[in-house]
Amino acid sequence: MNDFSAEAMGLVIREHRQAQKTSMTQEELAERADYGKGGAVSISRIERGLVSPGEHRLAAIALAFQLTPEQLKQEAEDRTRSLARQRGQRPVKLRDQVAETKRRHAEINEKAAQRSKITQEHGEAFNHVHDVARDEFFLRFVELAESISGAPEPERPSEEEIERTGEIPTAIRIEAMSVGIANAIRGAAAGGAAGVAAGGAAAYGAFTAAALFGTASTGAAISTLSGVAATNATLALLGGGTLAAGGAGMAGGTLLLTGMVAAPAAALAAAGFYVLRQRRNKKEEERLRTEVEAAEAALDQSQQGFDAMIDVLDRAPAIMEYVSVHGTHALEKWRISLPPEPRDWESLGQEGQERYKEFLTVAGCLLAVSSINVSALLTAKPDALPEMDKAIDETLRYADKTIKSLV
Repeated sequence: MNDFSAEAMGLVIREHRQAQKTSMTQEELAERADYGKGGAVSISRIERGLVSPGEHRLAAIALAFQLTPEQLKQEAEDRTRSLARQRGQRPVKLRDQVAETKRRHAEINEKAAQRSKITQEHGEAFNHVHDVARDEFFLRFVELAESISGAPEPERPSEEEIERTGEIPTAIRIEAMSVGIANAIRGAAAGGAAGVAAGGAAAYGAFTAAALFGTASTGAAISTLSGVAATNATLALLGGGTLAAGGAGMAGGTLLLTGMVAAPAAALAAAGFYVLRQRRNKKEEERLRTEVEAAEAALDQSQQGFDAMIDVLDRAPAIMEYVSVHGTHALEKWRISLPPEPRDWESLGQEGQERYKEFLTVAGCLLAVSSINVSALLTAKPDALPEMDKAIDETLRYADKTIKSLV
């Protein structure tokens, strides 16, 4: 668990950026930290304390300052304690206390509004890139694969292999997903309902559900880690228009996000008239201050999970975009090389068969990235987040490396 606040880290990063011998702009820092288009907006949000950078981003930012991530973390921890001491010194006069509480109340409302805006922006970007990769690569591959009869069933990860490792390593998990996809293709080719004939997002939802359920026989842990329930929870957060039809829309994500501070937010709304009053007595001030502090604590407690969610929504689209561009190009070359229909497995030749297997792996990687349970990050307890974040980082890194080695 981080021992520094997002506000403190933002202040430290801004000060280092401005203290460079040659003044560094937010755009320049974003470029050095390998942020994509619009990276200056991300740096601005970090410096304002709305989001903390993930581990890999923090390492890049530290390198831009010729520092280590540990040095930035230590400075942020020291600044966090300093800010806490400053805020622990309450004004003596009631008038000053009222002004301070009013300011903190406004900051909470602004931060909650900014979180919702950031979530919506990242969610919509994720949906767009994902849907392109789904339509241009995944469904086209499925359509081509269904036209090939006699494709062998890939080897499944063995129960012994899974039990020996304890937890499901990313490689085994993605291998199991690829097996599930292959079996769903075989079932669709035999007249099952998972094929692309149904068309669009609904077909993709049915197909990926069949593929994910197909991995369950390799062990309950895989189903738990990447089951359809987790996928649908993610989609409810991100807008519903990707793997499942009829999702909650972006409102689903906003409700989940604001629900994390629903109790203090409701209390603040109920007591809001106190903020608007020009004068209030000491008892009223104490009541509102308590509610403000509860809302601040709820936001602080959820900050690390929010940061982890944004980190995923920032990194995953780059992987999916690579598939939609380079994977689609490679798939088209393979399509041109295929023999005319009707075609069977043997007619593909060794090179065509190997390409089929490689595309299965790419599809498994895409599915693994798409089905990361983002909503679990928002609701996880702080002590569980480091392990979850580590597993997600491994999935993203492995998928990125594997996809780029194949297409």
